[in-house]
Amino acid sequence: MSLFDSRISDVHNRLNNKELSVSELVEASLARISATDSALGAFLTLDEEGARAQAKKLDAALASGEERGLLFGLPAGIKDNIVTEGLRTTCASQFLDNFTPIYDAEVIHKLRSAQSVTVGKLNMDEFAMGGSNENSSYGPVRNPWDTTRVPGGSSGGSAAAVAAGQVYFALGSDTGGSIRQPAAYCGVVGLKPTYGLVSRFGLVAFASSLDQIGPITKNVEDSAYVLQAIAGHDAKDSTSANVSIPDYVSSLTGDVKGLRIGVPKEYIGQGIDPQVKERVLEALKVFESMGAVWEEISLPHTEYAVATYYLLASSEASSNLARFDGVRYGVRADNPANLMDLYRRSRSEGFGSEVKRRIMLGTYALSSGYYDAYYKKAQQVRTLIKRDFDQAFEKFDLIIGPTAPTPAFKLGEQVDDPLTMYLNDIVTIPVSLAGVPAVSVPCGLADGLPVGLQIIGKPFDEATVLRAAHAYEGQTEHHKSRPALA
Repeated sequence: MSLFDSRISDVHNRLNNKELSVSELVEASLARISATDSALGAFLTLDEEGARAQAKKLDAALASGEERGLLFGLPAGIKDNIVTEGLRTTCASQFLDNFTPIYDAEVIHKLRSAQSVTVGKLNMDEFAMGGSNENSSYGPVRNPWDTTRVPGGSSGGSAAAVAAGQVYFALGSDTGGSIRQPAAYCGVVGLKPTYGLVSRFGLVAFASSLDQIGPITKNVEDSAYVLQAIAGHDAKDSTSANVSIPDYVSSLTGDVKGLRIGVPKEYIGQGIDPQVKERVLEALKVFESMGAVWEEISLPHTEYAVATYYLLASSEASSNLARFDGVRYGVRADNPANLMDLYRRSRSEGFGSEVKRRIMLGTYALSSGYYDAYYKKAQQVRTLIKRDFDQAFEKFDLIIGPTAPTPAFKLGEQVDDPLTMYLNDIVTIPVSLAGVPAVSVPCGLADGLPVGLQIIGKPFDEATVLRAAHAYEGQTEHHKSRPALA
């Protein structure tokens, strides 16, 4: 069994008993990356020197009996759109190929306080725009279950690295499903917290009203540990919610008796792979056996979610990415004729095709004469989608369905068909538009590939979401399945 298959609590027991050192954990991570990453392409930047130096400091703290943090000694990978002081952060874009931040994101500061060890930055779709990790300027990430298939996106590097045992956990960002969908494709656990629970300070913005940082782990208990470490109010983030943070680990009681579960007919109907639907229905039987009850419901505005999301997210991207102009940071075009030529050539040369597509779509939606017809209308529909969830949660504690409509597809299969690619997020996008929490947990295989079960909760009720996911995990063996590469 891989060292990284152990739960956080088990690793900490071994550290306490001097059966293991932090340096050994870090060396195991670096060795695993060296052995497997040529096949995966999960890492963009490694910080071997920094990781080893941090490991030595933590070993000294362990020997002296100092108080230890929640994630003490655990090697972690960070999605490359989360800024790290002194460590290159590219957003998988040629535009930021030479960008080294001068400060840490708030979540990185919290991980340092929790005493985890950052081993490097993980590949992703450029500026988090994509659902397959084929839009990276540095080449695609490959799925550890089948390297001819995508790992999902945009946090594909984060999910692949955890699934392949390269790191103990990873941070990703979720805008329309970018943590949950790759977690489903790679057979790991991916948690999107409630919007505002985790600080976005230091996350390179794609769509500011949707982006949310969250953990990817191999089991639900570890997700609870990581969320405990990174959640909380941050005055540097104006969208950060000032709410009390419960003890997520203590909420994992295994008891779901009496929980009321709604299953949207839109999430298990047309367009959902029959095997995926079957795995979800099997999971619901497990919840029934534990004393939960479920019934089919409707979230009637689901059909408008994809169109709504791509109008809003692209509009916000158009605004957020205006800062990349070749003047202040990043790559600059050589020998421009004038200022306008500098802007045009820097952006044309620096951005990839998917980023350009979304900037153009967003600029069009925000333009004079079209704002009311597209952007304003999308905001109104977003309100209706959120209202669907609000009404459902008046009766139900949780909503459950698949994380993605199909298992992972082959590399190159959909790259020239943006509409089909966008529809892969049809069951994750509504959750993001509503701003509610959701976790994807493994619920079996379809044609030998992982299937994800999406458990959706009320705003800031991550404790119930994690409790239900942990109880389900305790009754099944799906989370223990490992890809051939691992």
